[in-house]
Amino acid sequence: MSSQDGSKRLKTPRKYSGPARFITLEGGEGTGKSTQSRHLVSALAVLGVEAFATREPGGSPGAEYIRKSILDPERPDLSALSETLLFYAARNDHLDTLIRPSLAKGIWVVCDRFSDSTRAYQGALGLVSDAQLAVMEKLVVGPTVPDLTLVLDLPAKIGIERAHQRRGDGKSDVFERQSLEFHKKLRDAFLGFAKAAPERFAVIDASGDEAIVRQRIWDVVSERLLGGATHG
Repeated sequence: MSSQDGSKRLKTPRKYSGPARFITLEGGEGTGKSTQSRHLVSALAVLGVEAFATREPGGSPGAEYIRKSILDPERPDLSALSETLLFYAARNDHLDTLIRPSLAKGIWVVCDRFSDSTRAYQGALGLVSDAQLAVMEKLVVGPTVPDLTLVLDLPAKIGIERAHQRRGDGKSDVFERQSLEFHKKLRDAFLGFAKAAPERFAVIDASGDEAIVRQRIWDVVSERLLGGATHG
């Protein structure tokens, strides 16, 4: 059977030896990025690859502190540029204290959102210019560009419904509260990024069973970064 139906027979794993990789998961709300990040780390461990899952905004103590302010639904409205500066402040701490030191030690990093989310939310939809973003990218991210970016793709309406179900009675954050039209444009932005840079991006159909999506992700990671290695 094909890997698409989640029932593919996997071979005995062969151990990986190679450089540490930086993988990011992007996409709209409710696409399963955090869940699939954890699954991917577990699959890598079977091959003897040391890896961990992290997130943005957040991931390091300083960045988590900033995250609370950014996502607080009660916070005052901020301009897109002000939001962007906060995201890059958090990202700078995340990179300096966690991501770069880990990669230098040979540890893979799997990150739920990174700078492509800023390009989408505050750039494509928030009217921060490409020139402004380029300055911040050069200053903060520099050469630490993801080796692979997986865009988990769902129709915006389904993603928002999933996000609300996940929250339950909890308050939606400031971005989940945006209109359906906003989330449709957000999806288009991520798909546009992937189309423009297919060498770094891969679009993953995030519909269907969690295990099926997990296999779709593994197929891409295996082909792009592991030379076709299989896992158990």
